[in-house]
Amino acid sequence: MSKMLFQDQLIERDNVVDIEDRGYQFGDGVYEVIGVYDNKAFMMDEHMERLQRSAREIQLELPFSIDDFKSNLEELRAANELVEGIIYLQVSRGASSRWHEFPASDVSPVIVAYTRAEERPTKVEDEGGTAVLTEDIRWLRCDIKTLNLLPNVLAKQKAVENGAVEAILHRGDIVTEACASNVFMVKDGEVYTHPANNYILNGITRIKIIELCDELDIKVHEAAFTVDELLAADEVFVSATKSDIIPILKVGDQTIGNGSPGVVTLRILEEFRSLIRELTKA
Repeated sequence: MSKMLFQDQLIERDNVVDIEDRGYQFGDGVYEVIGVYDNKAFMMDEHMERLQRSAREIQLELPFSIDDFKSNLEELRAANELVEGIIYLQVSRGASSRWHEFPASDVSPVIVAYTRAEERPTKVEDEGGTAVLTEDIRWLRCDIKTLNLLPNVLAKQKAVENGAVEAILHRGDIVTEACASNVFMVKDGEVYTHPANNYILNGITRIKIIELCDELDIKVHEAAFTVDELLAADEVFVSATKSDIIPILKVGDQTIGNGSPGVVTLRILEEFRSLIRELTKA
């Protein structure tokens, strides 16, 4: 995995970041993480649409067309012979003298991308994991996939220190999402997830899960729910790129349902896996 994409060229990974790159100093940029299954990028178009939206929201003009991004990323995947894993793509506003305001118009955005091999998390998907609760201290534009992730890092560290797979975030009493995934709960056979507004990132896997629920005739409520409602749910699961769908068996000290992966969650998971199988056969 020695190759990376820098601007529109595949190069070796050494010595590419300017010390005054605004992504490095301000987190002034956007990114995407695209899952790769059996040599094929999953939902690339949806990731590129979200990249465009994130860039637009921070007034960052992408230097290349979406078709160019897609072809360059596929070239990168092939050059690194990535079969299973992720492609990470980042676009910063560029390198310039360190002032808070946007740099002059002659400063160009900087694009970097790399690949990383990752196996599918089938064991934790089948068996489930635990989560912790923590206050959501992020800014109020979580719908933009920016590079400003320190609150997410702190939340994930809390999860790791407690032997959990995720940290579920809440603003006051309202559950928003998790530090690196979206949160769903199931009550009486129906699925609930926070609406896709400025408090959460509208995950690509989240979008596909809602579509699959419609196909499975499972009712989905995009509505806010409380911590108490989460803890009293029949089932809880989280979803993210390459983490796919992970049943949550316990949140803090509270066992969810009967402490096993739930029937609704497993139905959705199997449908998602079927979708991946179809993708890799095409």
